[in-house]
Amino acid sequence: MPAFTIPRIDVSALFTGDRAMQRTVDAAVYDAATSVGFLVIEGLPASANLTIERREFLLGVFSLPDKEIRKLWLWNFDHGQKNIYRGWFPLQNGFPTYKEGIDIGPDIVHGNASVEADDPLLSATPLPAEIILPGWRAAARDYYVAMAKTSATLMRCIARGLAIDENSFAEAFEGGISTLCLIHYPVRPERSFTGAVGEDLWTEYHGERRYLTGRAHADSGFLTLLAQDAVSGLQARHHDGSWIDIPPTEGVLAVNFGKVLERWTGGKVRATVHRVLGAGREKFSIPFFYEPRPDAVIAALPLQDMQAFESFYYGDHLWETTTKYNIEFPGIGQLRKALGPPI
Repeated sequence: MPAFTIPRIDVSALFTGDRAMQRTVDAAVYDAATSVGFLVIEGLPASANLTIERREFLLGVFSLPDKEIRKLWLWNFDHGQKNIYRGWFPLQNGFPTYKEGIDIGPDIVHGNASVEADDPLLSATPLPAEIILPGWRAAARDYYVAMAKTSATLMRCIARGLAIDENSFAEAFEGGISTLCLIHYPVRPERSFTGAVGEDLWTEYHGERRYLTGRAHADSGFLTLLAQDAVSGLQARHHDGSWIDIPPTEGVLAVNFGKVLERWTGGKVRATVHRVLGAGREKFSIPFFYEPRPDAVIAALPLQDMQAFESFYYGDHLWETTTKYNIEFPGIGQLRKALGPPI
């Protein structure tokens, strides 16, 4: 039997204005955030409910011809491209993680108003041409907006649980650089293991030796909303070291919290390690990473027993961790100048 379960919470009251029911949801979400650090939410608005049809339409980007996908590649994989932080990352052999996909930034909604040439974190997202995938850009934009609204709602919920003003986090996310990511985990071929090392490559689970297609890690940022397909494999690790499956279910989102939010809340909100096991079938995931703007200052909150820490700019933290640990961005740390310690 698993040592713990992932809470499943109906959050519909957060969107209806029923304050009495909202308090019940606040308590449940806060309890999950500060104990397990992982939860599943249902009762979502229609715009945030990624139906099978909507999901398959967004995942249609993986059916594009190779020559069209190549136009979307990140600079790190094609130096003829200008997009450093947004775009397509191809499959790579020799790593515990084996995936391909596309990272989409806020310009899917705001266009060039959210793009700045002198900061890679604000680079434009290369997108498939409308003639190639008619309606795809609009669908991606609508889902991005829905995820941003849902994330902001959950952050207000967390703030109320912390007994601080519900808009305490809001300012940092104005002009934020949240990422919508479409990910494909193929069945791993033998060549993909060559050169890969580390304890995260293989694991024993329920008496079966399983490979990993997504290494064990805790997200570095704030809040992640994840829509899964029907294929199992996602797992979360309890603080006692045991692992539990996050079963794929239609009409829900898996929610986990990142290391910056854990630090910002003095360790009250837990950043939970998770991984993806190979299931002998290809798997698709659509996570949304809710992130503030690069010059948002992360400083100690006015919480009881909060230990002070040296404040920092979120963009500096994000760039350092991303270029150090993500397989899509090795060796490019020098391409962005740090903002330095906040004054």
